[in-house]
Amino acid sequence: MATKKPFNSADYVVPVNINGMQGRMLHVPAKRGKKRNILLIAGHHTSIERLVGVIEQLNKYGDVTSPDLPGFGGMDSFYKIGKQPTLDNLADYLAAFIRLRYKKHERFVIIGISFGFAVVTRMLQKYPEIAARADFVVSLVGLVHKDDFALRKRIMWELRTLTSFLQHRIPAWLMLHVALQPRLIRTTYHLYSASNPKMKGRDRAEQDKLIDFEINLWRQNDTRTHAFTTLEMFNLDLCNAQVKTPVYHVAVKGDRYFDNHYVEQHMRIIYSDFELIESTMKGHVPTVIADAKDAAPFVPKRLRELLSKK
Repeated sequence: MATKKPFNSADYVVPVNINGMQGRMLHVPAKRGKKRNILLIAGHHTSIERLVGVIEQLNKYGDVTSPDLPGFGGMDSFYKIGKQPTLDNLADYLAAFIRLRYKKHERFVIIGISFGFAVVTRMLQKYPEIAARADFVVSLVGLVHKDDFALRKRIMWELRTLTSFLQHRIPAWLMLHVALQPRLIRTTYHLYSASNPKMKGRDRAEQDKLIDFEINLWRQNDTRTHAFTTLEMFNLDLCNAQVKTPVYHVAVKGDRYFDNHYVEQHMRIIYSDFELIESTMKGHVPTVIADAKDAAPFVPKRLRELLSKK
């Protein structure tokens, strides 16, 4: 009996060049009989490779496309073309990508993860003609307002101070080439492994594998963009414009980053209809979801039902 070939994201990644910025797009064609188009927008500390299990799960329901955003996943940043990575600029980039990727008559479902959902929301607010083509929108532990954060005030202050410094060119360069050296990252993660939710309950070999992936993420994503967009999140307020599209919000009990009650209230203000879907995930987005089995909690039963509808 033939064994199933393991899913390899590298088989589906192609280069993309938009507005002079080089990046990548993952495209996994739909299986026979599945016609839904699914656009997956990743989050803040992420890459296409990080979400391979989620992509494999979503592919059960249709054609899956997931692009890098400028400054993330190894893609060129906006700084290369003399712009800043503001939420509006990211939203404009996403709109341009959609126009290139999909024909005018094609419909799709848009799924945004964490910060990626904020980009999706801003894009839909700015481009109602694109919102009209979305069957629905999915938030995977997303946010739309600065008050959605559940972090302690001291931590928020520390992060604001650090990222305010790192959004500038020279501090960001020093951060990448001094503080984010692989050996230093590895040592830091091991020192705090007992208190780090990503590391708890894992043996040394599993921890080393996760740390290797974290090292790649910290060095692959543009440090200056990471800092600037962190400040964008801390000042976020998308409640001043509505989107005439239903949203399904996949939330996690005990999310260490976001307050689910505030998230729901803010999404209800923005979107024409809201439905909460609780996931069995044990925390916010894990470092890497290696296979479809690991990703199953990301696509709860209710979301599967929605994706299965014609």
